[in-house]
Amino acid sequence: MKIQRALISVSDKTGLIPFAKELTALGVEIISTGGTAKLLAAEGLKVVEISQYTGFPEMMDGRVKTLHPKVHGGLLHLRDNPEHVAQAKAHGIAPIDLVVVNLYPFEATVAKPGVTLEDAIENIDIGGPSMLRSAAKNYRSVTVVVDPSDYAEVIETLKANDGATTLQLRERLGIKVFVTTSKYDGAIANFLNGERECKSGFNLCLPRVAQLRYGENSHQAAALYGGWDGFFEKLHGKDLSYNNILDISAAAELIDEFEEPTVAILKHTNPCGVGSDPDLRMAWDKAFATDKQAPFGGIIVTNRPLTLALAEAISEIFSEVIIAPEFEADARALLQRKKNLRLMRKLRTVAAPKGAEDLIVRSVAGGVLVQDRDMHAVEKRELATHRKPTADELAAMEFGWKVVKHVKSNAIVYAAHDRTLGIGAGQMSRVDSSRIAVSKAADAGLSLKGSAVCSDAFFPFPDGLIAAADAGATCAIQPGGSQRDAEVTAAANERGMAMLLTNVRHFRH
Repeated sequence: MKIQRALISVSDKTGLIPFAKELTALGVEIISTGGTAKLLAAEGLKVVEISQYTGFPEMMDGRVKTLHPKVHGGLLHLRDNPEHVAQAKAHGIAPIDLVVVNLYPFEATVAKPGVTLEDAIENIDIGGPSMLRSAAKNYRSVTVVVDPSDYAEVIETLKANDGATTLQLRERLGIKVFVTTSKYDGAIANFLNGERECKSGFNLCLPRVAQLRYGENSHQAAALYGGWDGFFEKLHGKDLSYNNILDISAAAELIDEFEEPTVAILKHTNPCGVGSDPDLRMAWDKAFATDKQAPFGGIIVTNRPLTLALAEAISEIFSEVIIAPEFEADARALLQRKKNLRLMRKLRTVAAPKGAEDLIVRSVAGGVLVQDRDMHAVEKRELATHRKPTADELAAMEFGWKVVKHVKSNAIVYAAHDRTLGIGAGQMSRVDSSRIAVSKAADAGLSLKGSAVCSDAFFPFPDGLIAAADAGATCAIQPGGSQRDAEVTAAANERGMAMLLTNVRHFRH
């Protein structure tokens, strides 16, 4: 069936004029509304105003214009059902074969600082989703376009099929409508739930970015959804895996903690080493020195354009992914000699605007857990001991605290003012994490004398702090909050240590 009549009503005018001109050239009658109709007419295109088509005026500031039987009857009636066709004819309802609609920008509106509830509600589209759903429900006969990126394919299909579209295309576009309207309704529900503090559910509908070869293991199916491509751009290398994506996200979160030039190495989302220095090559040396075994097959990230000197150092070991805000031309050329190495450009901070990107969602038996991303920055620290930290000790604690936040619990980090010295991750006992960190430092030939020990959660007993002191740490930073805080503090005082309490923990399960 040739497309004879189209209804166009869009808030996003991207690509609209060329698309409408192609439709007109194919002999398609265009019905339109409000600003869309004015724009098309101003371009010299013949347009039938919606009020002229329905015989009913637009009302209530445009709130009621397309909610009419001539619109929805024209979309919903089954072309192969004689009764439907007869009823449509009896009531003067002509078929509408193509619907081109995108919705009021609700999400963009509520993302603005200081948006009012009234502004948000005014940007809830009613007629648009109704037309989209009617058209998508009847996709066997009606073509529906909700995304301007699909205009070109629709025109190409029309030209190749004597003015008709294919069932395959109509089905795909119809499914896209329901994905879009579901996401739209979810955004409205999530905003109003938060605004009115009456949360009764959680909605999340994200577009698929990529179908992955497999998940964590080869027998698990996996796909990537959401706005990943707004944060990272792949410049070189083979396709990303599920595990690569997890590691890249963890690396980006970690590097965003640092303003000074910094290089970090990660493996299985845990930092292996982190170093800061105005010279990125020196920063790399500091990070790599922490653990020279674990980085094999790891992830490397920096917060400065990656230099040739750094690229030469990195190329000496096997890495899965390298991430930077930019790559100097000669550095990129060198690294691209390794065809399987992924080079990723980090486009922006992972501290996303408030919304779905700012949430941590994890599956559990029968449902999901949802929490805010851990973006907390401690502004005030409480001195727990008699001795205050020196300037160097304070800098070491600050550095280590940024890192320990990104280590799996139980987490212990020994740090100097510009580098990690030992990292212990994911142990059932905090003392065991400390022992691993001490052992790693010893294996690397790094002295912990004068270092800061950083703990993601409180020391439940003095033994963890004592072990750190025995290893050479002279200061500690930890959340506090244990029933034995007084004993831990007494142990620190007995050993002449300085200790700060943050009153904020950073569990990472």
